Amino acid sequence: MDIGPAINPSASARAIPCGGQGRTAALPLRWMLAIALISLSGAAPAVADAPLIVLDQTQLPFDLGPGHPANNPANPANSPNATWNSAGNTANSPTAWGNRPANPANEKRLIITADGGVLGYYATNAGGVLNLFDVNGRRIAYRPAKGTRSLFTTGGAWCGTVDDGRGGFVIAVTRNCAAKFGG
Repeated sequence: MDIGPAINPSASARAIPCGGQGRTAALPLRWMLAIALISLSGAAPAVADAPLIVLDQTQLPFDLGPGHPANNPANPANSPNATWNSAGNTANSPTAWGNRPANPANEKRLIITADGGVLGYYATNAGGVLNLFDVNGRRIAYRPAKGTRSLFTTGGAWCGTVDDGRGGFVIAVTRNCAAKFGG
């Protein structure tokens, strides 16, 4: 399944579309996030849609990567077994109304590629945990309610980061995490 140019695993992890015809430019992550926000702010189908980009974990600043104590999967607050993060918590279940693909509110919280393809949607549970779902409603990843901007897979592995500042929302994930949206 082709999951779009923004997350094509064969492309450079730091490459972003630049000037059409498949050309790319290597930029630091902070610039990539800013450019994604600016370029997609007017073109996104809804203001709350979130572009997904693939990141190169080795290029992340320490404060955004899994080596930082707040972002470490071993941190108990980031554990998939923590009460609000748990798959066993009904607030994270795909059957909960707020998490269902059929919920009209989720049409305004799409996870999109650079070319406008839809990979899934996001929803926040009552405890403040951000959940990412694929188009079929399968929970792919979560961001704990506080203490980190990192995303974790449902198994607890570090998956990426979220930038929800500057009036927009960008999801930056590893290639492995991005691939979970396609299958």
